[in-house]
Amino acid sequence: MTGLRVGHGYDVHRLAQGRPLILGGVTIPWEKGLDGHSDADVLTHAVMDALLGAAGMDDIGKLFPDCDNAFLNISSLTLLERVMKALTEQGWQVVNIDATLVAQAPKIAPYRQEMRCALARTLGIRPEQVNVKATTEEHLGFTGEGLGISAHAVALIQRAEN
Repeated sequence: MTGLRVGHGYDVHRLAQGRPLILGGVTIPWEKGLDGHSDADVLTHAVMDALLGAAGMDDIGKLFPDCDNAFLNISSLTLLERVMKALTEQGWQVVNIDATLVAQAPKIAPYRQEMRCALARTLGIRPEQVNVKATTEEHLGFTGEGLGISAHAVALIQRAEN
């Protein structure tokens, strides 16, 4: 049996006025933000669920429920730190993350490297181990109509070396 595990994460949030847009821990200047109990960082949420899935642990809805005011407006990077601590305690380390944001707007390219660095720093890995891509849906579906943003993430983890 190998010490490698793969997990997939997916998250989606509705766009809303009066909220900052935070993706991958980076605040992006734009007219709308994402609606949610925490900072609604859809990218970081997908990364967390991918990591938790790979380790066979509960998902973020179970760990950080939106009915708990302790998580109201909390930074998703803070939650990612907690997920990483739990993985480390279970003997896992991150090999790499590959994530895709799905949004008609705004343009993500100018912020990709900053997102990679913020996620890598929080995970305690190198930026080269984190990939962030973005795509539109050609004006189709809720993301294409500008109603929300979604993200997919795949995580590869391995048993930590002692």
